[in-house]
Amino acid sequence: MSYRHVKIPESGQKITVSDNRLNVPDNPILGFVEGDGIGPDITRAAMRVWNAAVEKAYGGNRKVHWAELYLGEKAAGIYEGDYFPAETLDAIRDLIVAIKGPLTTPIGGGFRSLNVSLRQELDLYACVRPVEYFDGVPSPMKRPEEVNAIIFRENTEDVYCGIEYQSGTPENQKLAKFLREEMGVDFFQDAGLGIKPISPFGSKRLVRKAIQYAIDNGRKSVTLVHKGNIMKFTEGAFRNWGYELAREEFGDVTITEDELWEKYDGKPPEGKIVINDRIADIMFQLMQLRPAEFEVLATMNLNGDYLSDAMAAEVGGMGIAPGANMADHVAVFEATHGTAPKYANLDKVNPSSLMFSGSMMFDYIGWREVSELISQAFAKTIAAGIVTYDFARQMEGATEVSTSGFADALIERL
Repeated sequence: MSYRHVKIPESGQKITVSDNRLNVPDNPILGFVEGDGIGPDITRAAMRVWNAAVEKAYGGNRKVHWAELYLGEKAAGIYEGDYFPAETLDAIRDLIVAIKGPLTTPIGGGFRSLNVSLRQELDLYACVRPVEYFDGVPSPMKRPEEVNAIIFRENTEDVYCGIEYQSGTPENQKLAKFLREEMGVDFFQDAGLGIKPISPFGSKRLVRKAIQYAIDNGRKSVTLVHKGNIMKFTEGAFRNWGYELAREEFGDVTITEDELWEKYDGKPPEGKIVINDRIADIMFQLMQLRPAEFEVLATMNLNGDYLSDAMAAEVGGMGIAPGANMADHVAVFEATHGTAPKYANLDKVNPSSLMFSGSMMFDYIGWREVSELISQAFAKTIAAGIVTYDFARQMEGATEVSTSGFADALIERL
């Protein structure tokens, strides 16, 4: 495949898929999008850490070959104002695995969000957000070490899919008339209207990915988070379809919470994953009071948006929160925070969100030794009190360093 501006390194090999599995060479080509605002600062720092960790783990026997891809403001400067060039999407599909910094959505229309558009165009249906505490990181929790969970948030349905009709528009009035006259629904005049689709297909593929993750990573439970007590035919249906999927496709390795107590007196049998569910608002309370009870969460878009950010706050905030958007094989890993333009080019902010998203990426391609080295180096660096400004202002006796300085400290401790 030829590109106008994307340059694929000739020295590397592309990841491929066969028998529903990734085939990862020792010299894979991975895509990266630098991002806007603080994106260049954190990308430079994180990439130095990733490359050093790969070298440390494999002694030159494995190496990443990076292909720069373009989205956001940098893309607009290269592609005649196009923030979302089609060839970048083609390149991500071609390379299968990529990582990106934060992106600015242009003001004045065209996109609801570049991030949302990317998920929709590539059908990246699962937003995956692990939440884990590192000793010494400032936290509002009394026992943050009990937080160790991963959230699978459905990306393509729910209120974020963009089916909305603005108050006063002909489309809004047409839908309002239909709802009132044909469906017998009553609501205030001039209300903005939105539609919340939740399907068996979208729900089941999300829950399937969550359960498979639990199997592959030795997790003991998967919790379906929903507001099905109120929204019975959307969020309640998500819950029901989740249980149905678990029973039909993973019946040999899963049991429900009811079965756990009826048959096993509350003690999970070896080799079984417990499937349970919790109401969304109660889940927020439980993740503060009893977080150790939850390991894998599967939920819809809006619930997952709130919950993943709230849980990130429990272990240090968005500055260290990693994330990924995944299809069946194509995956785009990302910094989960914004572009923070007032800090752009100041070499100041914490690069850990993007760095740990890279750790997720290396786990995804099977290079777990890399992510383990990065986690160990991060723990040692925090223990030494070497942190960026966001943590330094919350810690006594900390040594505040720049973005690049934090990368230096991490590399020194690999």
